[in-house]
Amino acid sequence: MISREPTLERLAIAQRVLLEPFGLDEAALARALATIGEHRIDDADLYFQSTRHEGWSLEEGIVKSGSFSIDQGVGVRAVAGEKTAFAYSDELSEAALLDAARTVRTIAAAGQNKRIKVAGKPRYAGSRVLYAPTDPIATLDSAQKVALLERVEKMARAKDPRVVQVMAGLAAEYDVVLVARADGTRAADVRPLVRVSVTVIAEQNGRREVGTGGGGGRFGLGYFQDDLLQGYVEQAVNAALTNLEARPAPAGEMSVVLGPGWPGVLLHEAVGHGLEGDFNRKGSSTFAGRIGQRVAAKGVTVLDDGTIADRRGSLNVDDEGHATQRNVLIEDGILRGYIQDSMNARLMGVKPTGNGRRESYAHVPMPRMTNTYMLGGSRPKEEIIASIKKGLYATNFGGGQVDITSGKFVFSASEAFWVENGKIAYPVKGATLIGNGPEAMTRVSMIGNDLQLDTGVGVCGKDGQSVPVGVGQPTLRIDRLTVGGTA
Repeated sequence: MISREPTLERLAIAQRVLLEPFGLDEAALARALATIGEHRIDDADLYFQSTRHEGWSLEEGIVKSGSFSIDQGVGVRAVAGEKTAFAYSDELSEAALLDAARTVRTIAAAGQNKRIKVAGKPRYAGSRVLYAPTDPIATLDSAQKVALLERVEKMARAKDPRVVQVMAGLAAEYDVVLVARADGTRAADVRPLVRVSVTVIAEQNGRREVGTGGGGGRFGLGYFQDDLLQGYVEQAVNAALTNLEARPAPAGEMSVVLGPGWPGVLLHEAVGHGLEGDFNRKGSSTFAGRIGQRVAAKGVTVLDDGTIADRRGSLNVDDEGHATQRNVLIEDGILRGYIQDSMNARLMGVKPTGNGRRESYAHVPMPRMTNTYMLGGSRPKEEIIASIKKGLYATNFGGGQVDITSGKFVFSASEAFWVENGKIAYPVKGATLIGNGPEAMTRVSMIGNDLQLDTGVGVCGKDGQSVPVGVGQPTLRIDRLTVGGTA
């Protein structure tokens, strides 16, 4: 059997799903782009997408809800200077495509842009091969999906008699996208995405506490073998039981140790968003104009990497047709670059970094993170905890808020411990971390050798759009961080 080059294979799948059933072909794409190009613009693209999503949820041993949806359409964009005109349609036809193209071409304003020549011959974008073009919805039948959730519930209840309620969820998505750019670039991606989530409620002496776990990535549902599900269940049950013993958190300025893996969400929010190109081009980020300057302690190296195989935040190509990259943002504490989409890269005189992302065909792309994490250091976790005389050890986080302009953040710890004389004394609850992202990065005094990425649960919101992302970090000690508590 002769197989095609992966980029061409993905293009063939996208054409089969998004073009051929609706009487569309390369000539129709060229006509739409030519229509946009009749006026002066700097860039234009078409973004076709078909998404099938399935979800199941189980509670009290019963499947309480199930859903299946199909969404498809095309987004048409023209860019002139800093202005973007955008139209979309959930009807895939040449008439709808040309109507959207005529709508956006009116963006042009004399003197602010140039007349671009729409390429007559398409060229295929380079890309990665990070995951198989699997339809994960079809990898298990309905009975197997329900059985998987039932196993999760039984595992959780068997862990401890204090577990009184279990909720489990399963989600699978099959996403096919096709990008056609005015410069002739044609790119496609076939994106599987799955996730299992488990929430448990434990009760003791009339007190109830919640714990969560789960994970996923870009593969089929067969990935969720029992040993992996056991890990998710242990994470959820242990968190709930730990919180049953938790005391009110002390408050004040203190040293804080952040655990590895998911606590990297603080790095994502407090630093990562501030490194996105649009905020820096407009000068609204605290990192604006600081390329080459020290913005973090020595040893702090932060990457945004969309090229890690099978990861939730990874993409073969971004939503503008650019291959994803491994971007070093901060190197040994020095700011090296920003995360860029095509428009902000052009306006800042740099190259795109493969970070142009959008929630769907009905949204405009913008610079967004993929998998953002800090590299590990040399210190064992035990040594870092032992270095704390009095302080907080936070191993899991819930919600948080960040102000991009000032860098100030507020994060609530969903699982944390009080450390005294280098030893974990007891769990605490109600701890809130308050600080400034850039300042916090300059106060990193110890970096662990235990880098972990999260299990595959992250969703990032920006300007009303949500996209799947990954986070990660090693164990970190940050000095002089304000902790808001209840004690």
